[in-house]
Amino acid sequence: MARYFAFGVILLPIVEIALFIKVGQTIGLFPTLALVIASTIVGSMVLRLQGVSVINQLRGNVAAGRLPAKAIADTMMMGLAGLLLILPGFFTSFLGLLLLLPPVRSWIYGGLASRVTVVNSAQYSSYRSDNDPAIRGQGTIDLDQDDYRPKD
Repeated sequence: MARYFAFGVILLPIVEIALFIKVGQTIGLFPTLALVIASTIVGSMVLRLQGVSVINQLRGNVAAGRLPAKAIADTMMMGLAGLLLILPGFFTSFLGLLLLLPPVRSWIYGGLASRVTVVNSAQYSSYRSDNDPAIRGQGTIDLDQDDYRPKD
């Protein structure tokens, strides 16, 4: 897996430079720069707008008692889309635009959901009854309110 990551880190700038050259030859320098700047502006707007709506969606899921796995995955993919749009380049902007499409996110979520198990671990309770032998066992000292005073 590390080899693929290293290969991608090397290949991505090469692809981006080639696309800059090709697009610059086709539409010119200033329209190319305008597209890159517009992509950055759109990416920052997506991050801001989607962040607020997804937080509201997460709150609704938690209030309804549902595990917000899909909302969390959507949040992460929308954040990644915004970051890809902010990065200068046409290939990363194209990937970011793809992640903005709900069918693409659902397809990715479906692929990830079959490989990942989400566990709800918020069921811990530390309450013990008075009859618990760990509380009322030998050597336990029970203080009343009058017997206890804080250190000075």
